[in-house]
Amino acid sequence: MRTDEQRQAQGEVGGVSYNRDAVLKYRPDIDGLRAVAVLSVLAFHLSPWRVRGGFVGVDVFFVISGYLISAIVFSEIATNRFSVLAFYERRVRRIFPALFVMLMVVSPVISFFLLPNELIDYAKSVIAAATSSSNFYFWQHSGYFDSPTSKPLLHTWSLAVEEQFYILFPVFLLIACRFFAKWLKQGVVILLFASLAASVATSHYNATAAFYMPYTRIWELLVGTVISLGFFPRLRSGWVRNGFTLLGIGLIAFAVFEYSPETPFPGLAAVLPCVGSALIIGAGESGSTLVGNALSWRPMVLIGLISYSLYLWHWPVIVLNDLGLAANFGDFVPHRWAFVLLLQKSTKAIVVLVSFVLATLSWRFVERPFRGHARRIGRQPLFALAALVVVVLLLSSGAVIYARGFPGRFPRPAVQVASFRPAPDSIIGQLGDCAITNDNRDSVFDDNHCLQRAAGKEGYLLLGDSHAAELLDSLKTSLPNSNVALAAAWGCSPSFHPDGGLLCDRLMDFIFRKYLPSHAIKGLLVEARWKSKDLDGVSEIVDWAKAHGMMLILFGPVAEYDAPLPRLLAYSIAWNKPNLAQQHRAAYSPVVDAQMRDLAENRWHVVYVSLYQATCESGRCLEYADETKRIPLLKDADHLTKDGSRFLVSRLFRLGELDCLNDGVPAE
Repeated sequence: MRTDEQRQAQGEVGGVSYNRDAVLKYRPDIDGLRAVAVLSVLAFHLSPWRVRGGFVGVDVFFVISGYLISAIVFSEIATNRFSVLAFYERRVRRIFPALFVMLMVVSPVISFFLLPNELIDYAKSVIAAATSSSNFYFWQHSGYFDSPTSKPLLHTWSLAVEEQFYILFPVFLLIACRFFAKWLKQGVVILLFASLAASVATSHYNATAAFYMPYTRIWELLVGTVISLGFFPRLRSGWVRNGFTLLGIGLIAFAVFEYSPETPFPGLAAVLPCVGSALIIGAGESGSTLVGNALSWRPMVLIGLISYSLYLWHWPVIVLNDLGLAANFGDFVPHRWAFVLLLQKSTKAIVVLVSFVLATLSWRFVERPFRGHARRIGRQPLFALAALVVVVLLLSSGAVIYARGFPGRFPRPAVQVASFRPAPDSIIGQLGDCAITNDNRDSVFDDNHCLQRAAGKEGYLLLGDSHAAELLDSLKTSLPNSNVALAAAWGCSPSFHPDGGLLCDRLMDFIFRKYLPSHAIKGLLVEARWKSKDLDGVSEIVDWAKAHGMMLILFGPVAEYDAPLPRLLAYSIAWNKPNLAQQHRAAYSPVVDAQMRDLAENRWHVVYVSLYQATCESGRCLEYADETKRIPLLKDADHLTKDGSRFLVSRLFRLGELDCLNDGVPAE
């Protein structure tokens, strides 16, 4: 029989097996894998249309975390050294100092720019971040991919998921090891697959909940746990190890570059980056590999070491940069705001540089002292200090909410116009019930409510994205003798081969293959947030409409801005910069408008309605739907307010742009 010493040498005591190498041996390749994870997230946040699946870096983090922390816990349980209190102390030292410093630095800086309603939302998110409940907060306040730059603490959702997992998991392990030690491995595997099944099911019915909920993410951390329990086989052959790790990095790369915000996630899609991470970690236990050597490259290891702080800081820096661009604040921000001034109109390279500098400082002067020198601050003072900081954050955030965002920071007219900037989570609801989003994707196309036909009325179908949805009510009001139905999916430019993801594919397939062939309509109205790359798809629709003898009316792009128009107008009032909004008008809107008009008149020969020219002339665009009441034309950077939609449609009728809709009665 083996002695206890022999069992400990092999990583097994008291019926619990664990991977001693994961506890005792430093793995530089794992730090390199952390670098891959954080760089993927950073690239996605900086260039979401190029690195469309970079958000899976968080899933790689989950696997790494589950592997390392589970191995430590198992080793302590096996040698009777495990303490729940000591475990929580390690988590506090690891997570909270850097998080709290980031919150205390970012909050006063960002409050300089946030409008009153935005500051209230930010204060609520601070409360959520300080109490490790960010995932629940952002679940209730729209999806991860919906207006992300309006949520400076959005990235803290993943920290909350981890902390919720680690609050309960050690207790589960302690109970299981004491009473069901022989079934521990099986229990972990069952829990893993139960969570994966819940993730798949929830992704199908409620994508936003699936993204944020801990029960849909637990399995990702447990993937790391099962490796630490010794499930991964020892690979003696270098060829086999290299094959596994190459496959692993390939799976991660595929997810990073081929996934998109439209990919149903997490669910089965998350299996690829998680399994890829597991293959790299598991194969690396048996010896060196080409991938492991690449990940162990010193620069990659250094990025991995600062990866937590880089994750914490990069997103607020990106958001502050966007706010700074909107403010155009070089003329009026005091020079003591040197950090913010550095970001003014900065390139992505500068944003990355600032993020790395702050992350390095945070790692060196916050993370390392709290993690590496435990005796400087004992357990009780540490818990007391953490509790004190949480109380301060809660009280200060509560004061902001109670004071309604301190509107006195801005003149009353600025606050008035700023009130038209909606909360991010309200935008989906404002699209109407018939616009498809991730949360209603299975209940929209052919129900009687969305595509109903009023008896005795000729019908129009309004097809497109959220920009089309913005026109629906105004067109209905202006066409009282016609039936106007809506088929819209968020982010979906109409085409037979759309580039808007699964929801867009399903919508276009339904409309052109099922609905329109079986329903006679008077005309097809098409509107979207057009880009030049969409025009080939428009050409396909033009050809289809002509082949079916259907009248087609194309609506062009509105004048867009690089920041929410209500915010720009509020800043312009507050700092007496009347031309501020015009300085931030997007350059591509008039270009696309000219391209579409030329094609419509000289090639397609269809009716083209220029929303841009209806609101812009002599180098300046209308900013208000009602200047007396200070109602802006747009509620964000490119979506019309309700009043803006009514104003624009009425103006189009008065200008004769919609004479083809011959029963139109301009709305007053």
